[in-house]
Amino acid sequence: MAKTTAIKTASVLAFERKLANSDAVLSAGNWQGDCWQPVKIQEKAVRGTISNRLKNAITSDPAKLDAEIQKANLQRVDVAALPAQADTLKMAFSLRVLGNLATPSVCNDRQYQDALESVINGYIAEHGFGELALRYATNLANGRFLWRNRVGAEQIRVVVNGRKQWVFNAHDYSLRDFEQRDAALSELAEEIGRGLKGETFALFNIEAFVRLGQGQEVFPSQELVLDGNSTKSKLLYQVDGVAALHSQKVGNALRTIDTWHPQAETLGAIAVEPYGSVTSRGIACRQPKEKMDFYTLLDNWVTKGDKPGVEQQHFVMAVLIRGGVFGEKSE
Repeated sequence: MAKTTAIKTASVLAFERKLANSDAVLSAGNWQGDCWQPVKIQEKAVRGTISNRLKNAITSDPAKLDAEIQKANLQRVDVAALPAQADTLKMAFSLRVLGNLATPSVCNDRQYQDALESVINGYIAEHGFGELALRYATNLANGRFLWRNRVGAEQIRVVVNGRKQWVFNAHDYSLRDFEQRDAALSELAEEIGRGLKGETFALFNIEAFVRLGQGQEVFPSQELVLDGNSTKSKLLYQVDGVAALHSQKVGNALRTIDTWHPQAETLGAIAVEPYGSVTSRGIACRQPKEKMDFYTLLDNWVTKGDKPGVEQQHFVMAVLIRGGVFGEKSE
């Protein structure tokens, strides 16, 4: 009797992302109007105060503290704001949904690839992409991709144009859960699901209108200052001179659907990441020792046939949709 060869994780394995979004470009106008102008990045030179935590030797001596406070904290920074006569921010980007999830973009082990394709096709046959697509659709409807621009807005309208048009009031949809189900959201989710299955060409143009108030500051992506000789302490992202959000930042918001992690009660939805990383808190919500990380779940499922619970199956597929390099590292 022939001995069955054990399946080992491929050393080279990669998936391309299936939610391919563009940068989000910012424009300014009025809530009732239809005339929009690009939001420009402007430079400010400001004299700030010394407010950082100082050494005990300084804070314990009033004279030294006074001398330190008298120093000028000079800064050159980028800022972006609506013009004085405009009260609404418009953010626009496109989203392409790709199919063919079962086939990795790179895999150097045919036996492992066959087992992986069987697992993915089995998931699609059993569950489809209904749950994941609904969550992606919710993150379009609730305007999560607006990030800080969403906070404190008087009104937010999200318009999604695909095979038809869907219009959402973002305040009607929660940022913490995905319990909201209505006809428009379900219809959009169905279209996203068809794109993930590869049944149709799925391209969406998204426009969000945010009523903030005349002349209010808006928040494009901030660039990482890698040049130590830079004259500015804050650089804002722009595309052809127009303020914008990085495609990575928008994509992170769209895949903030993981409510299946152990700390969901406290943190709510987090972005889909192999280790459940939340960099703003400095924590990994999916620890390998708890066998909740992507690699443990995937390896057990593909190489051992140990099928995780339905919620963790959704998580594994969401990471594959996210894309990335997942090959086995040599010790």
